[in-house]
Amino acid sequence: MFSVDCTKLKDYFLPAKREFDCIYFNFPHCGRKAGVVKNRELLSGFFHSCAEVLTQDGEVRVALCRGQGGTPADQPRREWHNSWQVVAVAAGAGFILSDVHPFRAETAHGYECTGYRSQDKSFCIEGALNHVFTRSTPLLYCKPLICEIELKGQRISFQVPQVLVDKINRGFLERNSNHPVRTIKEKLTTALSRAFPLQSIDYCLSLLLQGHLNAACHSNIFWILPSPEETPSAEEMASGQANTILFSHVAFHGDTDKNVPEGCQTPKWCYLRPSLLPYAQAIIKSASFVPGTLYIFSGPVFRKCHISPYCMPVFHEMVFVCAVNRGSENSCIQMVVDRIKTSVHSLHQTISDFKLSISLQEATSLGTAELNDFAVFESQLGKIQCFLCMEADTRDSSERGYCVGAVRTAPYEPAHSDLIVVFVSLNLDLVAMLICAIDDWRMLWTSDTRFLRQFPAGELRIFRSFSLYPPAYVHDVSFWLPDGEQFDDVAFHTIAREVSDEAVASIHLLDDFQQPGTGRNSLCCRLTFQSCDRALGRREVAAMQLRFREEISQRLRVALR
Repeated sequence: MFSVDCTKLKDYFLPAKREFDCIYFNFPHCGRKAGVVKNRELLSGFFHSCAEVLTQDGEVRVALCRGQGGTPADQPRREWHNSWQVVAVAAGAGFILSDVHPFRAETAHGYECTGYRSQDKSFCIEGALNHVFTRSTPLLYCKPLICEIELKGQRISFQVPQVLVDKINRGFLERNSNHPVRTIKEKLTTALSRAFPLQSIDYCLSLLLQGHLNAACHSNIFWILPSPEETPSAEEMASGQANTILFSHVAFHGDTDKNVPEGCQTPKWCYLRPSLLPYAQAIIKSASFVPGTLYIFSGPVFRKCHISPYCMPVFHEMVFVCAVNRGSENSCIQMVVDRIKTSVHSLHQTISDFKLSISLQEATSLGTAELNDFAVFESQLGKIQCFLCMEADTRDSSERGYCVGAVRTAPYEPAHSDLIVVFVSLNLDLVAMLICAIDDWRMLWTSDTRFLRQFPAGELRIFRSFSLYPPAYVHDVSFWLPDGEQFDDVAFHTIAREVSDEAVASIHLLDDFQQPGTGRNSLCCRLTFQSCDRALGRREVAAMQLRFREEISQRLRVALR
């Protein structure tokens, strides 16, 4: 009617009139017997064109006939290859699907249904869906970051591991934050203050630690070592001319003794704190420590781990420390746990009818993975007595249990053998996910402002995703393992996180093959790329996969097949 090419919208409007709040495209089609590929190409050109004329907070609304979109909202749903793959096509232009609902012609202002090819035969809109797309925040390729801190009276600069660059100093626990993690921390602190004399430790805790670690933990640690060319000489240190040392992140692979950093117990070795428990040890040794008082502190901790929606390389840990008379430690544990239970149940019941249960479980009842996650500093702070577990109904109506905390006890060393110290550590991020029905830890760290808008003034609510049915892309990688070396799967997952900016949603082992005669071992792994909060297009994923292949070849010394 107006001779406007939907794939070149900016050519038809003056620059001052290119800022549209909403763009509608009802039932796009190439015409005649065009197949799904041609119509995908039409939509691709349309979405790229919209990106040039849409306001930052604008919407693109695309109405499609039943089954064309290829999303789970279509009933019946077509096979993916036979659909228009509208969400994946839009993602290529930087859009995410934020809403989908049945198409109603009467609600589209100015729209008039003229019939099938303007004939008397009516155009079938039964089962048609209106897809609402919004702009995505762009994928972040962060530049290397240098942090400067004070450690044992000395200024230290260190390079942040690339996978953590966008997660350092986010300020989720600061006073002006309305992040759900802070809300839960404040609610727990208030609840426990009613049962104990309480002291909150709110001064800055160093991101780096030095000292002994259990051997089982080495492959999960972000190690930091002084760069040789930047290390001051003994003369400079003695004269006071050097007051800053530059540390760099060091990546190790394998978990055998030869791959454990030599001298990791010497002062030159540092690591990003995998737990806040060492600060608990410092507190109970201080002269101001008062038995019977509950000490609370919190902050982010960092651990390498496998890729999973509920397994996070960084999370906010909350630690409770209290010294009590020997024999009364169990009642102290029960009192702390009961207050946590009451507070969590209260928070959950105000926002949801879904079932949520909290229980204590013996350490022997959990698997190796959970034990390893909480095993750091066990030798210094006593063995784990039990775990704090939460079970929550998920959106697929199934129940899943997660370990959200651990309880330790240890003798009070300074002088009083009649005292026992109780340590309780809690994963605040995981608690927030289970209370607010957030099904992917990456959403807690999104830079998209639509996440925090759902929690005004720190109010907890059931989370509603602003990115529906994000497209998933599957890529396989097959490689020979280096002879005589054990494969470090944690390093493999960490590299995948790094090269994709956390866009890898899962990694599964497809095949483990040993070549007859030579005994060489080969693995085939499947990577599923899927972002929970940002647009992710095919070309971006293909580039990530290529870089991943290069990185594992160089850093893990595998031979690609």
